[in-house]
Amino acid sequence: MNSFSASSDKMLLLLLGIVILHAAALVLLFVSTIVSAWTTGPTSSSDLWNNCSTTDVGYHCEAANTGEWIQAVQALMILSIIFSFISLFLFFCQLFTLQKGGRFFVTGVFQILASLFVMSGAVIYTVMSPNWVPPSEAFGWAYILAWVAFPLALISGLIYVILRKRE
Repeated sequence: MNSFSASSDKMLLLLLGIVILHAAALVLLFVSTIVSAWTTGPTSSSDLWNNCSTTDVGYHCEAANTGEWIQAVQALMILSIIFSFISLFLFFCQLFTLQKGGRFFVTGVFQILASLFVMSGAVIYTVMSPNWVPPSEAFGWAYILAWVAFPLALISGLIYVILRKRE
């Protein structure tokens, strides 16, 4: 009886750890998509949606509409959030409906796709931003969060694929 309790406690801790890892990746995806700090400079900052700068008149923002590539990055980041959210929802559904010994394969596939979407968006931004961002600006912390979200989402997706349900 004690062995069963120890095994059950380990499984609960593992599930809690996976949910925390997944939630962390999802929060990073939200923040990196929303916050205006993909590139920052002494008098300006840019994100996926706006380009803002400080002038003598004040703080001025305009829409980031420099071409199809920024729209591709926007779409990929939104898709990564959607797929990661669906993956978390599927995990909880499978947790209660999956038979003993079954794998969380569908959950893992959605999370791996979310990680590939964020990676693709960050790669496109990395390659295309030198044509758009002034040399005085550098990549900001929201851009770095997107890159940090990629391995977290990928690792959690791989864990889901490997994980088997126990009673």
